[in-house]
Amino acid sequence: MHDETRTLRPAATAASSAASLDSATPGSATRRAVWTTRLVVVGIVLAALNLRPAITSLGALLEEARVGLHMSGSVAGLLTSLPPLCFAVFGIAAPRLARRFGPGAVVCAGMAAIAAGLAVRPFAGGTAGFLAASALALMGIAVSNVLMPVIVKRHFPDRVGSMTGLYSMALALGTSLAAAATVPVTQMLGGSWRVGLAAWASIAAVAVLPWVALVRDRGRARPDTAGAAAAGEVPAPRITRSPTAWALGCFFGLQATGAYITMGWMPQIFRDAGVSASTAGVLLAVTMVMGVPLAFVIPRLASRMKNQGPIVVALGACGLTGYLGLLLAPAAGAWAWALLLGVSNCAFPLALTMIGMRSRTGTGVVRLSAFAQSTGYLISIPGPLLIGVLYQHSGGWTLPLGLMAGLLVPQMIMGVMAGRDRTIEDEPRVRN
Repeated sequence: MHDETRTLRPAATAASSAASLDSATPGSATRRAVWTTRLVVVGIVLAALNLRPAITSLGALLEEARVGLHMSGSVAGLLTSLPPLCFAVFGIAAPRLARRFGPGAVVCAGMAAIAAGLAVRPFAGGTAGFLAASALALMGIAVSNVLMPVIVKRHFPDRVGSMTGLYSMALALGTSLAAAATVPVTQMLGGSWRVGLAAWASIAAVAVLPWVALVRDRGRARPDTAGAAAAGEVPAPRITRSPTAWALGCFFGLQATGAYITMGWMPQIFRDAGVSASTAGVLLAVTMVMGVPLAFVIPRLASRMKNQGPIVVALGACGLTGYLGLLLAPAAGAWAWALLLGVSNCAFPLALTMIGMRSRTGTGVVRLSAFAQSTGYLISIPGPLLIGVLYQHSGGWTLPLGLMAGLLVPQMIMGVMAGRDRTIEDEPRVRN
């Protein structure tokens, strides 16, 4: 019973754990553990649903927001680069916040920040206020991005693959839903782009509730350093000395680059090939929706393999085929290329799964998640901008598509290195 309780709920101090076990009957302790587990699952799913609508809902109404706020083209371009920048900058703070308040409390605050940012930004009164409120929402997303693999590792150490799959599937669903439903929802609510953007704050507000319930007892939410030592956890790894951490950070960054390029430029590629604007939008939706089922399957498969390199190569091969198709027959095989690129973009849930598998300790997962995601998002910032420059100066898609395909080669190399059967704690340079 003691082991089961420690697995299914956040660690408490040795004294408080003993007291709670002494005061509870076996039946009530079991019911409490089951209730806590279910609440964590609900919290993970609701949090994941809210990690992308702040971005994709704005993309659907960017033109209306730009005109309504009298934004210049350069400021609108800054908005599209703001998410990875915020993810990199604010994600670095997640480990320190988690040590101080506990991962659950930080995710709870992150959901509240998302809700507040989404509710305020359409009515902030100007471009500066809009950017500040967007940054608030993105800050909440950034810390939650980093800590979700930590939450999964802490509460479900034996089900990292399946729970990461559930989380990734919910994230993909939220991404697709916001992209597809923002315009219809805006029309239903009277046609105001401000109301249409603010509507997504309601879902984020709902996501706060399970996390509030989970962290009401602040003692249980606080990390248990004594318990960790008793369990045999090693000192915090020196993450910047880990070849595996660097490989995982580069892999994360390159796959994020491909995903942002796809979301930003794929419709334009199809439109330049003669595909209608509406069909180009549907093709992008198909690419994004592919992440919903595969985001559940790939982590489960990866967690059963000692080496995830073969999955990395298979996903990269799908991307190479898709880019080659876009170069040779963009309109004739449009649906096939959209499907293949959707499969390739599922390197994201694979990267999240490897974060949970490449460390044996809770401390290691926190640091590895923060390092890999912050490094990765920094790497991803120039990609979409560079594609735009090449497209503008070359007058076509041959050079941009060549760059997109070329980036998949180092992505596969880094992914194979990150997918090797090892943990960062076992690397000599990390321990010394």
